[in-house]
Amino acid sequence: DLVTLCEDKCLRILANKDALYNADGNSQLTATTNVLGQTMPFSGEFGISKNPESFASESYRAYFTDKVRGTVMRLSKDGLTPISMHGMKDWFKDSLRLSNRLIGSHDDNKDEYNITLDNTIDDIPRTVTFREDVKGWVSFKSFLPENGLSMASNYYTMLSGELYIHHDESVNRNQFYGVDFDSTVDVILNDGPGAVKTFHTLDYEGSQSRVNVNLID
Repeated sequence: DLVTLCEDKCLRILANKDALYNADGNSQLTATTNVLGQTMPFSGEFGISKNPESFASESYRAYFTDKVRGTVMRLSKDGLTPISMHGMKDWFKDSLRLSNRLIGSHDDNKDEYNITLDNTIDDIPRTVTFREDVKGWVSFKSFLPENGLSMASNYYTMLSGELYIHHDESVNRNQFYGVDFDSTVDVILNDGPGAVKTFHTLDYEGSQSRVNVNLID
């Protein structure tokens, strides 16, 4: 079948085949032809808007953005799913509206979908990463490519007409396009020591805080 992403709809179209139907709608016979056949829409009012550059695919999954509706989408065997709902709904809803170019690519080496926005609510361009194994957005990346692709389990991006390979062990960590960047980790925990904090990759239960007492002789 031919999967077609329109501005406001995603369709599955029979390609190189045609089907004859009974009056009740059940297919009776399928014959090979050279024309497009029946059009079947995926459930959900989502499309790719006017940003085909956000599209990236991996195996049976496809990722893209719907700028008009402020969502990042995944098309898989279970249909359409707005993955921006995983903790980043408001951020993407505001940032996608401000961006004119949305660069999507899939890193087969790390199994990650990277989406680069040329403007965000922070007033700076950003690359954001989604991982399937934790069903969430795991990182803001320092590199801002013009395009990206994976080939033979290697991840490549392009900038200013140059092709770069990522995850090269001979290069310092967090160095992109010849520039070194600082790495930071922001940990957000609530202040209830008796509450259980549950994350996709971390479980933590607080206890009585340690108190350091200044002893005066």
